[in-house]
Amino acid sequence: MPGADHWSDKEIALTVADYIKMLTLELAGQRYNKSAHRRELLQKLNGRSNGAVELKHQNISAVLLDLNCFWIPGYKPRSNYQEALAVYVENWIDSHPDFDRASQAAVKQPAFVPSGVEFSSLLVQAPEPSTKIQEPHSMYLPNRTASKRDYLAQEARNSALGNAGELLILEYEEYRLRSAGENLLANRIEHVAKSKGDGLGYDVLSFETSGRERFIEVKTTAFAKETPFYASRNEVSFSADFQDQFQLYRLFEFRKSPKLFSLQGNISDHCQMDPVNFLCRLR
Repeated sequence: MPGADHWSDKEIALTVADYIKMLTLELAGQRYNKSAHRRELLQKLNGRSNGAVELKHQNISAVLLDLNCFWIPGYKPRSNYQEALAVYVENWIDSHPDFDRASQAAVKQPAFVPSGVEFSSLLVQAPEPSTKIQEPHSMYLPNRTASKRDYLAQEARNSALGNAGELLILEYEEYRLRSAGENLLANRIEHVAKSKGDGLGYDVLSFETSGRERFIEVKTTAFAKETPFYASRNEVSFSADFQDQFQLYRLFEFRKSPKLFSLQGNISDHCQMDPVNFLCRLR
């Protein structure tokens, strides 16, 4: 029987294979049952608890995050993983091209404004600061042999997804202001990314109920709440210059059940940013 903290190579192999099978189904938009997968997996492991498997799933999510891959929503990345797990995940991905094909198809899939969205429950809390989820990180550095693995950047370039997200936010802002009785302000909402170009540093001009302008930058993902996003140098600068009026709206799980959280003020106050490409990871 292994120690509480030691997972055998066989256990790691079984857990990674099962996780990525679920993830591939997720990427393909096919249904699966997490509980059924876990019950079947537990029968193959050495007396592991539900909690231990949950933690290992979160560790796998963290490895995938470090590889610029997507992960299963609900398994929040937890980055105190062991190098053995990271090596196995990366080797598994490199040797299973179906995963790359599913990821490529998912990020390039066209998107449209969803219908029937319940705007009263669209807005949720932003992720908590990662002091609670990012623990001491292993020293493992990804091999990154496959330069094609830039799924975050590929999704960011999906103009249909970005435009659909902006259009949904236009509808949401109109709902927000009209619900507050501010019909005149609602009539003045402007999709500035279309009317004036996408170089202003924000996408939507809206308003507070007081009449003050609200500058909204929209970032949309089809994947998990904590998925990193790209910001341009201009957007970061604008958010610093107009931090009292700037809000970044992060739409997530857009194709399945869209939700939204808002980051108010300077983007750099909320994110750790790569200084070269401005990839923003929530703190």
